[in-house]
This record gives sequence, structure tokens and C-alpha cells, in this order.
Amino acid sequence: MWSLRHWLSQATKSLRPQAPHVSAIAHHNGFANVLTSQGTHGIAYEQSPYVYVAVNRIAEACALVPLHVYQHTPQGKQRLEAHPILDLLNNPNPTLSQFELLEQTIGFLELMGNAYWFIAGDENGKPREIWCLRPDRVSIVPDSTRYVRGYVYELDGARIPLEPLEVIHFKRWHPNNDYYGMSALSAARLAIKSDRAMAEWNANTFGRDHAIPAGIVNVKGNLTRDEFERIKQEWRSSYGTGQRRTAFLQGDALEWVNVGLTHQDLDFLQGRKAHRDEILSVFGVPIGLVDANATEANATVAERHFIERTLYPKLVRIGQRLAQELTPFFGQGLTLEFEDIRPTDVQARLQEIATAKGILTIDEIRARFYDLPPV
Repeated sequence: MWSLRHWLSQATKSLRPQAPHVSAIAHHNGFANVLTSQGTHGIAYEQSPYVYVAVNRIAEACALVPLHVYQHTPQGKQRLEAHPILDLLNNPNPTLSQFELLEQTIGFLELMGNAYWFIAGDENGKPREIWCLRPDRVSIVPDSTRYVRGYVYELDGARIPLEPLEVIHFKRWHPNNDYYGMSALSAARLAIKSDRAMAEWNANTFGRDHAIPAGIVNVKGNLTRDEFERIKQEWRSSYGTGQRRTAFLQGDALEWVNVGLTHQDLDFLQGRKAHRDEILSVFGVPIGLVDANATEANATVAERHFIERTLYPKLVRIGQRLAQELTPFFGQGLTLEFEDIRPTDVQARLQEIATAKGILTIDEIRARFYDLPPV
């Protein structure tokens, strides 16, 4: 039996021009609109307050972070204050601002695991407008050599083919799909469904004509209907007629029976809180950011974790995809990077700069610590 080392010694020294497994992947997946089920993700966003809070916190926070363009030269990386790509992103199309474009993109990524930009060009083939496409209307057409042959945008029975060059596909990692990303909703599906069922049960229980009475007044004795109605009116005029009404039963005397909150009712409230914590944790939103009882120290730590472990990785994903597919339209050596929003230890940073002064040149310090061009 040949060993792996022997096989490697016999293998060719040059790399293959193509990936041989791509054809098998394309044939296995084929073309099919597999995203119709993602329409339910929008419903979860509309009906679950915890999903709404999580997605909005993430999308709006990411959309606030400045996006910069850099030019790479032999002398180092230089940030450009003005560039056509910045003009495009600042005004992506007549109906969207940069904030709204990024908000939609991050929101779709969180809800559906995928986001798509359609790039419209001018007469010279340069990007002129950017449109965010709804992921539940976009399907990918596999290709046996290029991996992706194109995209199909479907609406009201009309199928619009899109070229790979016209579409930028952002996606989260999916362990069981070669082409589409996985939504955080998939991991939180059971908690969202259970919490929704509990909320609906609660609404039906305490809704109009379905309320559980706060207590029962058992009127004992043989009363006429007029006397019984008089007692009810006098009671309700004294103690009100809220949603949790008082029930009256006619018996042998006057007796109060309490049917207030039980231990099971209290467990119900704890169950909803557990669902909230689980859903927010799946989306990467620390509980300290939304819990009214969180201390200032807990809220500060939660905000730091939210920035470092939730927001920053998402921004890196978007920036690298744009550097790969959008910047080549505008020339070579360009990259797009979101501002590094991770909190830093000021004292440690000053100490690092002081130590570097004896090792690095002024230009190296300017580039490494201050993101400035050479003097």
C-alpha cells in the first residue's frame, strides 16, 4: 500500500489550473430556488421582539462605522480621503444612503445568512449604482468550472438572469450548504417558536373575553336575581372592572376565593426570560446591553464584548468581500476597510509606542500606530 509521502513524491510539482471538485459540487446542487423558506425569517423579525432587538442593534451599530479606502504602494498602505469608490458608497442609488445600504445588508445577513448587491454600471463599465437585493428572491446557478454561473432574481413569476460580475454575494458560513449562508435564526428557531407560542397563549388568556378572574366571590344563600345583580354592581363600583374581573357564584353565604398568580405563572415568566437570553446569545447580543437590572460595570463589559466579538468580525467580513469584488473596478492595490472600533488600552498603547521608538523609524511608527503616510 502506498504511503501518503510516496504519493506526494510521485505527484506533479505544479498546481492544477482548476479545482477538480467544483464540477461535482455544481452537479450535486444544480439550479433550484431553495430560498423560498427564508420568507419565514422576515415573519420572525416582525413577530419576535427579541429577534427585532438583536437584528436592529447589530445592523444599526455596523452601519454607523466609517468605511475607508486604502491604496497599497511599495512605501506602505495609505488612506485616501477622496476616491470614486467612496462617492459611490456615500450615494449608492437615488433611494438609499450609505447607512441604509449597510443596514439592509447586515440585517439580511443576520436574518437569512445571505445578502446580495446588484452593481449597475455606466457607459464605461464602472459601477454607477448599488442596489440591495432581497435574498429570498435570489437563487444561485452553479457552474462546473467557475463555481457560480450566475444568479436569478425572481419576482411575480418573472425570472431575471444576473451575471456573476453584476452581483456581490455576502454570506455567513453554512456547514451543510455549498452556496448559501446559514442564518442565526436557524440556530434559534426552537427558542423563537416556543417564545412565540407562549406570547400568543398569554395574549389569548388575558385578552378581552378570555381573561382569568383575579378572584371569585361566592354569594351564599338564596337570593333573587335582582338582589344578586345589585351585589355585583356594588362590588364592581367599589373595586373596579379591570381586565382581570371578579367572578360571582351564588351559594349559601359570601366567600372570597383567590385565583391570582401561582408558582406556575411565575415559572411562565421565567421561561420567557430564558427564551430572550437564548435568542440574544445566538445573535451575539450580550444580555447586559438589554437587561434593565444590569449594573454599570456589567453594561460596560457587555458593550466591549459586543463590539469585539460581534460587530468587528461582521465588519471584517463585509470589508474583505468588497475589497475582493468591488475595488477591482477602480484599479489595482485598493482595499476597503471599516474603521477598527475595538476598544484599546490607552496606557498599554502608549507604552508600546514608546518601546517602538528605539526599534522602528518615524515613518514605520506613523504607518503602524497612526495609519499615516510617510513624512
